[in-house]
Amino acid sequence: MSSNLPVVVYTNQSGLKSFKIMAKDMWHDLKASRGLAWRLMVRDISAHYRQSLLGIFWAFLPPLVTAMVFILLNNRRIINIEQTSIPYPVFAIVGTVLWQIFVYSFNAPLRVVNASKSMLTKINFPREALILSSMGQTFFDAGIKVVLLVAVLVICKVQFTWGVFFAPTALLILILLGITCGLLLTPLGLLYTDISHGLTIVTTAWFFLTPVVYPLPARLPFSLIAILNPVSSILAGVRDLATDGIVHNPIAFLTVSFLTLFFLIVALIIYRLAMPIVVERISA
Repeated sequence: MSSNLPVVVYTNQSGLKSFKIMAKDMWHDLKASRGLAWRLMVRDISAHYRQSLLGIFWAFLPPLVTAMVFILLNNRRIINIEQTSIPYPVFAIVGTVLWQIFVYSFNAPLRVVNASKSMLTKINFPREALILSSMGQTFFDAGIKVVLLVAVLVICKVQFTWGVFFAPTALLILILLGITCGLLLTPLGLLYTDISHGLTIVTTAWFFLTPVVYPLPARLPFSLIAILNPVSSILAGVRDLATDGIVHNPIAFLTVSFLTLFFLIVALIIYRLAMPIVVERISA
């Protein structure tokens, strides 16, 4: 039994050394691909708005239209939304804007990598550049929507508190959560178009399972669904900080935040390990 101990120790040390080397290489590639990521981001953003008549206003329209539908339904008593801590129109608009930010970040990794599929099969370059580009595009889109959020809060005369200064950090967690979920699906999405087609169905169902246009449920089974849904606590936390100045469910918010950062690293490692295999398969 004692003779096997050195072998176990050696194996663990070898695995730890390999992990450190991979982490170092991944960090080096992330830094080295910043210039390429910036050019890809500018190219994609320019192409997205160049042939659009309304241009940047498309970032505002989807959340506004969705919110207006639910505001009208609630006013007409077609649906019965429970009492909210802020006026319901503000609650609904803030929620739908935050949801659109999450959905954009969720779709961004696969969309950007799919758009660069031909480049992946012909040119050898750090694939982390595509992820950085998707992050940059997500931050650009989120920045536009934040302008709408601030305008709504000012127009509706929502009282600002010190907690609003922590809202950008919570919003960053929401974006990283979307990117993490999307990044985990990216290798499979490159191989099978079913993933891209299915994302629309998934996000539509996910919308109704998330307290976007209604407050966090207090009764089972919907309260359990909200607890198990990672987007619920983060989205509600951002809205709470922006409107009330405090997070009403801090334990769930902090738990999901730490898990998001952990799984983001896991997703980057999976992406780095899987992409050479995926590119080889789509090149065949």
